Formats: sequence, structure tokens, C-alpha cells
Amino acid sequence: MNNKLKQPQYLKTGDKIGIVSTAGKIDKEYIDNAVNILSQYGFEVVLGKNVLAANNMFAGIDEQRAFDFQEMINDKSIKTIICSRGGYGTVRIIDKIEFSALKKYPKWICGYSDVTVLHSVINQIYGIETIHGTMPVSFSKTKSLGQLIETLTGKITEYEIKSDALNITGSAEGILTGGNLSVLYSLRGTPYDIDTDGKILFIEDLSEYFYHIDRMIMNLKIGGKLKNLKALIVGGMSDMKEGNTLYGKTANEIIQDAVKDYGYPVCFNFPAGHGDENFPLVMGRKMKVEVGRENVEVRFSKL
Repeated sequence: MNNKLKQPQYLKTGDKIGIVSTAGKIDKEYIDNAVNILSQYGFEVVLGKNVLAANNMFAGIDEQRAFDFQEMINDKSIKTIICSRGGYGTVRIIDKIEFSALKKYPKWICGYSDVTVLHSVINQIYGIETIHGTMPVSFSKTKSLGQLIETLTGKITEYEIKSDALNITGSAEGILTGGNLSVLYSLRGTPYDIDTDGKILFIEDLSEYFYHIDRMIMNLKIGGKLKNLKALIVGGMSDMKEGNTLYGKTANEIIQDAVKDYGYPVCFNFPAGHGDENFPLVMGRKMKVEVGRENVEVRFSKL
């Protein structure tokens, strides 16, 4: 989908923010902290009935997690839904969700990591922008919580960072897509596989073996997902691991080697993902990226 996506309304003081757990279980202290912080910003926080449920690694059984997300979608008074954490499990409930109310009354869906499933579905199938940004599990340690609030209230449209030595310089404009590399890889061959043609792709990941990164990037390359990009933005490739045998390249070097001959600009180490900084990104929004030798500038279009 290359047409402009629908933008949910920006938040104002007093609006309701819902918190749900679509994937891994979460401790009560993180939810209490999130409620306190968001309330201090002037928002009313509504918790999903099963936000603290637990079933092995999951935040309750699939039906509980789907129920909460569905209730938040259907409630017109909820203006934003923030997922409590990632982990794993969102893909298990995606086919249980009825999105017609969201399509009729768009609202911001926020999160990262496993929430990439929601970004892919909501951006591509339903044509609505979402926000890749920090979640309650990270509120107490991230430096980017204020940026998330500013994004939700319509105040952030651009970033500037120092350029990485591996960057490929150039400028490009296109709709932003992507998210967590492992999740994008897991969606290949499903109806939710991302369309990257003519778009700017963002990827990040956590705690993967270097050869796994190579496997996933090669899958995207062979599948044509990297060929027709406008640009590539690589976020945090955090806590990567060696296998039994030394791989010999970093995650960024693996990615650069796969895309170096395509000719589009590439930005490495953009501060979004599982690190201390997780700059919010409006997924599905048109943006411009300028990768220079000294600095990288990212500007979202203003609607």
C-alpha cells in the first residue's frame, strides 16, 4: 500500500490511554509505574481486564489477550492503546481480532518488538498509522518516554543523529515500514508479510546469533524485500551472540554486505529498538531520510 495512511487523532490532556498485554506476562510494578507516569502527563489510564494475567510465558491464554485488545479497539473513548511489553505471543491472537471498529475509528497502537505483528497488519491491511515506541516494561529505564508522549501529541516530526562509519550516504523519501527483524521474518509467507517496494524499511533485533541475522537478511534479500527499497534504517542490534563457531562479522556488517550494491541510503545504529534510547517512529507515515557523512536527518511529513 503506497497511498497515504489514515492518521489517528493526536492526544490531548484528559484523553484515555488503554494498556493491554498481547504477548508476554508482565509484573504489576511495571503497570503501576506506567499508570502513575501517564497520569502525571494528564491522561486517564484504562487497564485491560487481563493485563496482569499469566499462563506460562504469556499474559494469560490467547483468548484473554485477544479479549482485552478487542475491547480496547471497540471502545471509542480509548484514544490510544499501548502494549505493556513484547516477548512472544501477539501472532497467536492476530486472527482472533476483528478490526472493523479500528478502521472506522482509528486510534494509535503503540509498541515495539513482538508488537511488530500489529504494525504490519494495521499499516498494510487496514491502512492506519501506528507508533513504534517504548512500552511500560521499559518506561522506568528508557530515555525516550518523553519523546513518545510528544509523538502522541503531535509535537515530534524530526530527528538528527551522528552518522555511523558503515552508513551508505544519500537521501530518500518514502513510507516507513518494518519493525523487529525476527518478527518480520516469522511473517514471511503469511497474509501479513510486509510490502517493501518503494518504501523505507526499518529493522532492529535483540539477542540473536549472528548467523541467525544472516539467515533472516538472506531470506529478505532472496525474497526481493530489499531490492526495491527507498532506504534502509537499521536500529539497535542489541546483545548479539556468537554460535559455537566464530561468525566473523557484526550484525551491521552482515546487513551492509547484503545491501551494499543496491544504491539506496542506509543508516546504521539509529536509536530505536531494545536499547536505552527508543526514538518513536510513525509506521506507515511518509518520511525523508538524509544520510550524510557527519549526520543523519529523519523528517516525518506533517499531516
